[in-house]
Amino acid sequence: MKNYTSENIRNVALISHGGAGKTSLTEALLFTSGAVNRLGKVEAGNTTTDYDPDEIKKQVTINVGLAPLEWSGIKINLLDTPGYFDFIGDVLGALRVADSVVTVVCAVSGVEVGTEKVWSYADDFNLPRFIVINKLDRENANFAGTLEQLREHFGLNVAPLQMPIGKEADFKGVVDLVKQKALIFSEDGMKVTEEEIPADLSEQAQDLREKLIEATAEADDTLLEKYLEGEVLTDEEINKGLRQGVLKGKIVPVLCAAATKNYGIQPLLDLINSYLPSPLDQGEIKGLKPDSEEEVTRKLSQDEPMSAFVFKTLADPYVGRINYFRVYSGSIKPDSQIYNATKDIQERFGQIFSMRGKNQITMEEVATGDIACVAKLQETATGDTLCDKANPIVFLALNFPEPVISFAVEPKTKGDEEKVMTGLSRFLEEDPTFHLERRAETKQTIISGLGELHLEIIVSRLAQKFGVEVDFSTPKVPYKETIRGQSRVEGKHKKQSGGRGQFGHVYLELEPAETGQGLIFEDKIFGGSVPRQYIPAVEKGVREAMDEGVVAGYPVVDIIVRLVDGSYHTVDSSEMAFKIAAGQAFRKGMEQAGAILLEPVMNIEVTVPDAFMGDIMGDLNSKRGRIQGMEPEGGLQKIRAQVPLSEMFKYSIDLRSMTQGRGFFSMAFSHYEAVPHQVAEQIVAETKAAKEEEA
Repeated sequence: MKNYTSENIRNVALISHGGAGKTSLTEALLFTSGAVNRLGKVEAGNTTTDYDPDEIKKQVTINVGLAPLEWSGIKINLLDTPGYFDFIGDVLGALRVADSVVTVVCAVSGVEVGTEKVWSYADDFNLPRFIVINKLDRENANFAGTLEQLREHFGLNVAPLQMPIGKEADFKGVVDLVKQKALIFSEDGMKVTEEEIPADLSEQAQDLREKLIEATAEADDTLLEKYLEGEVLTDEEINKGLRQGVLKGKIVPVLCAAATKNYGIQPLLDLINSYLPSPLDQGEIKGLKPDSEEEVTRKLSQDEPMSAFVFKTLADPYVGRINYFRVYSGSIKPDSQIYNATKDIQERFGQIFSMRGKNQITMEEVATGDIACVAKLQETATGDTLCDKANPIVFLALNFPEPVISFAVEPKTKGDEEKVMTGLSRFLEEDPTFHLERRAETKQTIISGLGELHLEIIVSRLAQKFGVEVDFSTPKVPYKETIRGQSRVEGKHKKQSGGRGQFGHVYLELEPAETGQGLIFEDKIFGGSVPRQYIPAVEKGVREAMDEGVVAGYPVVDIIVRLVDGSYHTVDSSEMAFKIAAGQAFRKGMEQAGAILLEPVMNIEVTVPDAFMGDIMGDLNSKRGRIQGMEPEGGLQKIRAQVPLSEMFKYSIDLRSMTQGRGFFSMAFSHYEAVPHQVAEQIVAETKAAKEEEA
């Protein structure tokens, strides 16, 4: 593949609800352009961009797939994105570096919830876009109904450039509303023949053309004036107005396709060339000076100092990291030193290449606006900025959604704990939406992500790439214990069994401390009733007893313990004896001071359409939740509440079910509070049963 200048590059992300046909459309675009020599099928597991074993097995896109092709003197970098929210991190990365999007909508199922979500993300990035109504060859395909849905959801600026000729299995071509010609596809889709518009479609085509011309005129003041004066716009003026309208977001052209038949692909490639922006159309990009709030503006030009953004990282146990990046200014050549401004380090670039699925294409230079990959960088990861050290800039990092579901994992084979942690740590490098935590309170390894499928894939890859299998379980809640009242207790450890005995004797006072203070240990000994050398042993005994708890075996927090008195034996006393005595006293003191169980409470924000408000609030109340407030947000309602963590482990699944996938939520730790007595009794019983089972 030759080097392309910036004006001849198009970076296009394909987005949609899962199953609308993005990967099939990507495959058809590659095949029609000659980038691949056969038309792969998702069902057969032989598409270019879905090559991961899990993608083939589940027939869904998991990773963003880069697929460059050449068409009519331009290079198109296609970014085939996942359609399921579990993998939204890759969608956000692709949208960050794309200059435009093609939204794929199924002609059978119409506008689905995933379409609405990715459309809103494209709005956030202010990206020009096309809509492709796909699967027009399928049974129950409905172009008119889908078009109506598109206008209802996304506004009247949705304007067909094409209408289909033939329905369902008889779909065979499109009417080009600008050229006013019928485009008929050969059986394999590789040839397009121009004909006159069929008579039975002529009236409908004329009506749609009028609406298109009106939308085009409104995008350009000069054309609008001419249109209002009743003058006829030329095809050249219409094309110019359409491009301006698309770039400004005032027009969203609608195109027709049947990707698995390779129908509608050549016209789509031509229109990407004609109407969608090159990197230069963006003009400039903003960033910050490293370690500063000072804004820096960089023109998107080959003449500017080099800057690039890493939007995707793949971790491979054999190849190492592969970083996908887009150059925003200047250019990058192989075998060069590059400055990572995010981490303030120099990285050595070796070979630079593009990827077409899993196949590498060597590149001699990456120009402004182009997308490429590099392997074996030491520390560079997703979200990092690469630049010229003499002219540093840091681009704003991507904001990824926080995990919403967690599982505990443990190796199926004892002794594989280190392998599991090593493998999971590698996945942290490539997936910012995946979190990993070793929870000391419960002695569990916790993995968190955006959905069950997300975590299933992580575990599957752990087995494939690192050869270690794990079991899933619901995480234990990191309960804690404390006291409500005060107590004064005695602890005595006395043992005599021939020879030197053991003797330790203490009096402790216990009372609650302020939240977050942990243990406050106070030495109030006067007159040497407990010798100085044994006092650290007393504190150690208290701390060890705190770790084990007394209610249900959970760590004790926020407590003041005073050593106020005791006695010793000149021969038999020892550090061990005083440690044991202190532990005994502490446990007794906890019980007398009204020991209670504490649970973590989370702040959650649930965003749902109005229609689901009642169900969601009722469900939160049933989870012992407390509603904190509600507020409208962009046509939706945001509910703020506090809910115990123990009730939230499967909430992402419940919410999707209750809202048909239209609701989403975020969660963050708020505080610990006392567990209600009835619930605490149940937890204690379960903990006791689990310990007996282990024994």
